[in-house]
Amino acid sequence: MIRVLLADDQALIRAGFRMIIDADPGFEVAAEAADGREAVDRALTARVDVVLMDIRMPHMDGIEATRRICADERLAGVRVLVLTTFDNDDNVVLALQAGASGFLGKNVHPAELVTAIRVVAGGESLLSPKATRGLISAFVAQSRPSAVAKLPALDLLTDREREIMILVAHGLSNDDIATRLFVSPLTAKTHVNRTMTKLGARDRAQLVVLAYQSGLVLPGELLPEPGPS
Repeated sequence: MIRVLLADDQALIRAGFRMIIDADPGFEVAAEAADGREAVDRALTARVDVVLMDIRMPHMDGIEATRRICADERLAGVRVLVLTTFDNDDNVVLALQAGASGFLGKNVHPAELVTAIRVVAGGESLLSPKATRGLISAFVAQSRPSAVAKLPALDLLTDREREIMILVAHGLSNDDIATRLFVSPLTAKTHVNRTMTKLGARDRAQLVVLAYQSGLVLPGELLPEPGPS
């Protein structure tokens, strides 16, 4: 059973999402919150697996609430899925930097919502290749060359893991990576998971952000040509 927390300041939107989620026997709405501060409290007390987090809320916005949830060791297994109207890419990027595992539009189809929650609860991130490119463009636009941070943990990665990180940052799925590197999807997933573990990344979304923050992938850089296996 996947336990979900609905965090949105509009009761009507929470009610709509509750109807969709409770209709699936594999899900349960464990709690609701009308602002970011309440979302953090309910995440701690309701033992949830996934938080559907609105960005614009009173008292504490969804970005700060996401940051607090993702930084709390007691909530290490909790995943945050941001709800957005897609009218401000900067907010979405900030949410991913804060630790969110992906994002959805508020006009999402019910079946897509259920799938998204299941994907995020399983430890994956909800970032399509197209979405990844769009988010990285927004991330790069608000960054400066001086903002590139040294990431000592990169030295722990093997050449293959660095290659994997670059491919993930360019928006390739595990299946895409497997095809490109002539390995099985399971092997590709194992490489991705090991890379995330070494870097302390919560999920694939954080791996993308780290790749750009560290300068491993540069703004406007094209996907590298496949090398010899």
